[in-house]
Amino acid sequence: MNAPVHTMDPLADRRWDAFVARHPRASVFHGRHWLEALQRTYGYRPFVLTTTDAGPLANGLVACEVRTTLARRLVSLPFSDHADVLADDPAHESALCEALAARTRDGHWRSVEVRGQAHQSALAAGATYAWHVLDLQRTPDEIFGAFHPSSTRRAIRRAEREGLVVEVGRSEALLGEFFALLRQARRRHGVPPQPLAWFRNLSASFGDRLSVYVARKAHDPVAAILTLRAGTTLVYKYGGSDARHHALGGMPLLFWTAIRQARADGAARLDLGRSDLDQPGLIAFKDHLGAEQRRLTYLQWPAAATRRQPPGALGRAARRLLAHLPDPLFDLTGRLAYRHLG
Repeated sequence: MNAPVHTMDPLADRRWDAFVARHPRASVFHGRHWLEALQRTYGYRPFVLTTTDAGPLANGLVACEVRTTLARRLVSLPFSDHADVLADDPAHESALCEALAARTRDGHWRSVEVRGQAHQSALAAGATYAWHVLDLQRTPDEIFGAFHPSSTRRAIRRAEREGLVVEVGRSEALLGEFFALLRQARRRHGVPPQPLAWFRNLSASFGDRLSVYVARKAHDPVAAILTLRAGTTLVYKYGGSDARHHALGGMPLLFWTAIRQARADGAARLDLGRSDLDQPGLIAFKDHLGAEQRRLTYLQWPAAATRRQPPGALGRAARRLLAHLPDPLFDLTGRLAYRHLG
């Protein structure tokens, strides 16, 4: 007999904060700051399923209701690279996943997606990604020595010779420079950026746990990344660059700067996030940083729920069209689309 499953609000019940802080598999995406930003930006309502009725939590599965005119899905969690079911007892893990899947049976919710690891059979295997994690519990020389000699080490030295300067912070000005470079990168792929409000809400929620790194040549921003911090893990979440200046090595320099700062602040690992398996260039970039590559398979219900597919001819044509939109329309497309995509 399965244990009874209860529902709680992770933004109102402080037991969730305490549980996330002590659970070894909790990530930045399980925490209050990420959930607050999701709710403020997209209106998603987070909830937690747990077998604990009263007292400190023993387990939890956090998800959001993605309820729009185009989508009625339960996602754990939107725009998150990974969010494991936090249950050490396999029976409790199974009960939580089954309870989430059961919410589709009345027809109100069409599908369920869990973007993390769970070792049970209630949900079916979904999309698979590459996931990279870099061990920071080594000396700077050891970390630098593990970088690829040409694509990474040589690029960093080139950036230093070229006089690139890195500024770190979370001011509105830095966030604006980051967003402009992110837009350029997304435009190259024909994919609109997430709304600027999303990044502002992340900054407001995370405070000094969020950092923006901008590399400049003279006064011109050439590359930028955004990181989040949870416990002893630094998470690289977003980045963008000016393709005209790729040869300057701005992006490798930013990661080297973030790595050294994270080590100085006591971080034990750098989570480089997921990569689509059809993105060999991105996967190689993370490999060349010396990160360990793993496989991350999402879970879904029903088993026939739509998986992400490479774009067909129509999708490729749409991306070419998007890539040529003026900035205001390009940004508007992102503001309209992402709420349905979480």
